[in-house]
Amino acid sequence: MRVLFIEPPKEIWFVMGDYLSPPLGILQLAAYLERKVEGLEVDVLDCNAQQIDWKGVEKSVASFNPDIVASSALATCNAYTVVRTLETAKRVNPNILTVAGGQHFTATAQESLETYPEIDVIVRGEGEETLAEVVRCASNYTQEICEMTKRFAQIRGISFRHEGRIFHNPPRPLIKNLEDLPYPGYHLVKDHMKKYHFAAMAGKGVPHALIEGSRGCFHSCTFCSQWSHWQGTFRAKSPKRIADEMEFCYNEFGSRFIWLTDDNFVFGRRAEELAEEIMKRGLSDELMWFTQARCDELVKNEGLLPKLRRSGLRWVLIGAESSRQSVLEAFKKGIKLQDIVGAVRALKKSDIFAHTMFIIGEREDTAESIAHLRGFVNELDPDMAIFGILTPFPGTELFKEAKRNGWIEDYNWSHYDMIHAIMPTKTLSRRQLQEELYLCYRDFFGSWDRRLHGLFSTNEMVRRIYWYMAFRGIIRRLRDLV
Repeated sequence: MRVLFIEPPKEIWFVMGDYLSPPLGILQLAAYLERKVEGLEVDVLDCNAQQIDWKGVEKSVASFNPDIVASSALATCNAYTVVRTLETAKRVNPNILTVAGGQHFTATAQESLETYPEIDVIVRGEGEETLAEVVRCASNYTQEICEMTKRFAQIRGISFRHEGRIFHNPPRPLIKNLEDLPYPGYHLVKDHMKKYHFAAMAGKGVPHALIEGSRGCFHSCTFCSQWSHWQGTFRAKSPKRIADEMEFCYNEFGSRFIWLTDDNFVFGRRAEELAEEIMKRGLSDELMWFTQARCDELVKNEGLLPKLRRSGLRWVLIGAESSRQSVLEAFKKGIKLQDIVGAVRALKKSDIFAHTMFIIGEREDTAESIAHLRGFVNELDPDMAIFGILTPFPGTELFKEAKRNGWIEDYNWSHYDMIHAIMPTKTLSRRQLQEELYLCYRDFFGSWDRRLHGLFSTNEMVRRIYWYMAFRGIIRRLRDLV
């Protein structure tokens, strides 16, 4: 039995510039299959690292001759790319069992199976145990696809098509202990590890890896698909296990920039222990790591930041979202405006790059309220501000409300990238929102005072990002979307 995981050719999110991250999701699934399913041959095709185009995908599938092809889940804006990947596999061999998964296809399982005959099975929710069952079932019943799919009725957590009907099996309980999972299958892409990089954050040519420290979040922001996907729970690996994975990537693959992918990095004693583990292993002199966190968590744990900085934490992304308390409450964000101000101040005081994320396009937004946001951000003065347009991702509370009220004007999934306006506000059309997004970026990155301060900052990371942004033409590309 052969299983091929594919990270398909895709465009990068140009707002963050030149980067290439390892396909963590399928690497985790591949490693789990290797451990749990006997007699299996697993391979990972990373088209972006290997510079393989769509013709190359077809040739690679034919060469490997897999029984099962699973595409990287990616994001909603890449849904059509996933479908094209599985369509390519079916063109090579119609008997290949094709599998999709991840947040988008979990939330749209019925619609996706109705629309895309290229998809045989959708793995809903957490994928490791469910996919292992699918593979074992396929391995035991290879005579006929139709016979095999009858057996799928016993597998929790999948949706599939059989004899013209679509079935949704009951959900699968979440894995209780994330430390039962193997390390991601980086050995399957070991020849490409030096190609993974994040130029804006770490500089060109600095090897980059992803590590998952937890799954889920305690909170339930209306626009976020993560908390619903993980069933409103939070599960975490121990600081020792996270440091073990960091050390493994550091020693085995030369990784010097680690993205800790937690939806919400929880501070407190666990964070302190992680810093101590990293420093105890002697990694902190060369290792840099990045994560995302809540503003209120940062403010409450400001005293930990110097130790985390010494352990190599150099960059934190915080979801500030808005300059209006009413919007934060509408988003169910659970923070105060003073938390945003305090978090940026605390990070900059500890020499940690303060990266903020703001959202425009909330239903009550006007040209005046977005102008107020721009003024707030300028006064806040984070090291970097990223702006996105409120996007109703499937599976979110926002999507359900927007669909129910008829706000959504664009169902082209490729536009669900937070830089295309999907729905208007009460007073602004989608085109006007697109213009406002451009103005937000122009106002922040176009300021000559900020440019000069950034380009000649004494902070290495601030200096790097501003020199980088100066030559990427990001503001021009956003203007072209208007």
